[in-house]
Amino acid sequence: MPTVGYPDSVLATGERVVLHRHPHWKRLVGPVLALLLATAVAGFGLGVVDHTDWERSAKDIVMIVIAVLWSILVGWLTLWPVSNWRTTHFVITDRRVMFRHGVLTRAGIDIPLARINSVEFRHGLLERLVRTGTLIIESAAQDPLEFDDIPRVEQVHSLLYHEVFDTLGSEEAPS
Repeated sequence: MPTVGYPDSVLATGERVVLHRHPHWKRLVGPVLALLLATAVAGFGLGVVDHTDWERSAKDIVMIVIAVLWSILVGWLTLWPVSNWRTTHFVITDRRVMFRHGVLTRAGIDIPLARINSVEFRHGLLERLVRTGTLIIESAAQDPLEFDDIPRVEQVHSLLYHEVFDTLGSEEAPS
């Protein structure tokens, strides 16, 4: 698979990215609908205000209030979720699995491939239709970690399984 740009500064010397994904695009459906709805309501409101017989200064104030409310709604319901989506990374390298997320406050976890005991995936009918799902990684040191909305989760599962066994050099490695 082709590697997608991921900051080299977080990689160890000689480490290579095998897979880099953002969450599935379905996470952006709500924010896009919120943008469209907020814009339609604000546009309607501006049109109604513009056709009233109020004084120009009163119209201008109400229009500014509508524009400010629209900006707040779009920022909160659209820009923030899109920024969260864009700054969420699920990365598999030849040495570890990395998950990073957050806009203002960043958080992340690294799981060395050698510490992974099992890899599972789960997806329902709707998720199968849009080719996404939940990847579950169980490592030796902690409870299983679930990563939601991984695009093409079955392929990622298979790729990670192969990487884990290639790293371990196990006789159980798939051919």
